[in-house]
Amino acid sequence: MTVREAVAAGVVVTVLAAAGCTTPAGPGGGTPTVSSHPPSASADTHGWSRQRLRAALGRQTGVTRTAKPTVLNGLVGAVFTRNAEGDHFCTASVVDSAGLNLIVTAAHCVWDPRLGQRGDLVFVPGYRDGGTPSGVWPLLAVTVDQAWKNGADPDVDVAFAVVQSQNGQQVQQVLGANKLGVNRGHRLPVRVTGYPGTSDVPITCANTTVEQSPTQLRIDCPNYTGGTSGSPWVTDFDPATRTGTVVGVIGGYQEGGDSPDTSYSSYFGDRVQALYDRATG
Repeated sequence: MTVREAVAAGVVVTVLAAAGCTTPAGPGGGTPTVSSHPPSASADTHGWSRQRLRAALGRQTGVTRTAKPTVLNGLVGAVFTRNAEGDHFCTASVVDSAGLNLIVTAAHCVWDPRLGQRGDLVFVPGYRDGGTPSGVWPLLAVTVDQAWKNGADPDVDVAFAVVQSQNGQQVQQVLGANKLGVNRGHRLPVRVTGYPGTSDVPITCANTTVEQSPTQLRIDCPNYTGGTSGSPWVTDFDPATRTGTVVGVIGGYQEGGDSPDTSYSSYFGDRVQALYDRATG
């Protein structure tokens, strides 16, 4: 069992060293963009230094905060066994599909290579302080890569799951959905939102991903403890739709990481695209 699944810790706001400066986020707490080349003093525009910009915007990369109840954050939910009255142990989010009924999470959240598919799971989007504002959605069909089933291959620690309709509506009809992004490269500005197992509110953090390996992404965001596995990594926030593009989920190397301050994701490439095609087919 990894530290991410075992450690119970509170949410502490910690500032990590961050390169580049941020531009204002869009409505609903969208993903800031990050410059890979911070401006020098001579490049300041009308006297706006990097420090002054950060002070004015009140945002920094690599800082974890409580996620506000926005449209974008409402696409993210906690994963429980049976109902929302027990402990939540993972995170998932709605992803665009023709059936309007698909979520994405980490494979290790829904499928144990030794025991098979985990049963009686439910997705609770927007869960906050015990409330279920957007309903409780049972997981039906789960799709994981054969390499995960056979040997927990960390390069495909990704799962798609169809959720059951509620009151005649599919989950995407109720909430909307983020798009799926594949082969987008290893360096992207993303926002990661998820549910620590010890908290009844989600946390969120924005930073730039880096290459852990050709098949793994890494991000530095503090206090992503047990329960945050499956948290979506969202880029390309669209102010018009208040949604973005999922390019990763916490998982992969060390099933997401043995340190709560550094998280990993399987790279979303051709294998994840093929998995999505199977799930939607």
